[in-house]
Amino acid sequence: MSASFLLRRLAYLALTAFLVSLIVFGVTQLLPANAATMILGEYATPEALAALNERLGLDQPALVQYWHWLSSAFQGDFGTSLRTSQPVGPTIMAAFGRSAILAALSLLLVCVIAIPLGVLAGTRRGGPADLGLSVVSYLGVSLPEFVLATLLLAWLAGPSVGLFPASGYTSFAEDPLDALRHIALPVITLAIILTAHISRMVRSEMVDTMQSDFVRAARLRGLSRRQVIYNHALRNSMLPAITVIALDVGYLIGGVIVVEEVFAFPGIGRQLILAIQNRDLPMLQAGALIMALTYALANLAADLAYASLDKRIQFK
Repeated sequence: MSASFLLRRLAYLALTAFLVSLIVFGVTQLLPANAATMILGEYATPEALAALNERLGLDQPALVQYWHWLSSAFQGDFGTSLRTSQPVGPTIMAAFGRSAILAALSLLLVCVIAIPLGVLAGTRRGGPADLGLSVVSYLGVSLPEFVLATLLLAWLAGPSVGLFPASGYTSFAEDPLDALRHIALPVITLAIILTAHISRMVRSEMVDTMQSDFVRAARLRGLSRRQVIYNHALRNSMLPAITVIALDVGYLIGGVIVVEEVFAFPGIGRQLILAIQNRDLPMLQAGALIMALTYALANLAADLAYASLDKRIQFK
C-alpha cells in the first residue's frame, strides 16, 4: 500500500466530513423554527427574539453561521444544548463513548461466534451444521431489532428469570460486573442480528473458496484439511466479510438507536432521539456529524484491512 493511496483516502475522508457537515447544517436550517424560537417559545415578543438572535449570531448570513459552527465543531465545541443548557460537546462525546463500548463488545462477540460458525457451515456444506446455521441465520435476519430486543427484555429481564437489569447503565470504572449486567442485553440483541448476517456471508464465501483451483492445488500438495482451511481458504473468504463488518460498524454506531431506546441505554442513539423530540438542534447536529464520520472511518479501515489480508490487491 503506497503513501499516495493513504493520503488520497484521507483526502476523501476530509471531503466526506465537509459534505456531511454541510448537509447536516443545511437540513437543520430548513426547520420551521430557529434556536431562538425554541428557547423562548412561540409566544415570545419580536424584540426578545431579535435580541436572542443577535446574541446567538442567528441574524448573520447562513454561510457565516456555518463557518462559525464548523470551525467550533472541529475544535470540540458543538454549542449549547437547547434542552439542558449544558455544553453539547461533553454530553455527546460521553454518549458516543458508551455507544462505542456497546458496539465494540457486540462486534467482538459477533466475530468470535459468526466467523467460526460460517467456516464450520461452509466446510460442511449440506450437513447438519450448515442446515442449522441457515435456519438460525434466517430467523436472525428476519427479526427486527425492536422485536428481538423486546423478546429478550421480557424473557431475560422478566420476573420469571430476572437474569439481567431491564434498563439503565453503570460505568465500567464504577462497577465492572454491574456494568456488564446492564450492557449484556443490548449486546446480545445486536450480536444475534449481526451474527446471522456475517455468518451467512462467511459461509457463502467459504463454499465458493473451497471449490476454487488454488484450494484444489493445496490439497494436491498434501496439505492437511486444517491447513487448507485456515492458511488458504479462510484468508480469501474473509475479504467480503471485512466489507460487511466495516458497514456494520456504522450500523452499530447509528443503528443502535432502537436498541438503546428499548433498554434506556444512554448512548448517542438515545441522545439523538431526545434531540429530535425536543428540537435540540446543536445536539442533533453534533450527533449526526459524529455518526457520519464514524461510518467513513470504518470504510477507510476496511480498505486498509483488504490490503493487509490480500497481498494481490495493490493500492497506488
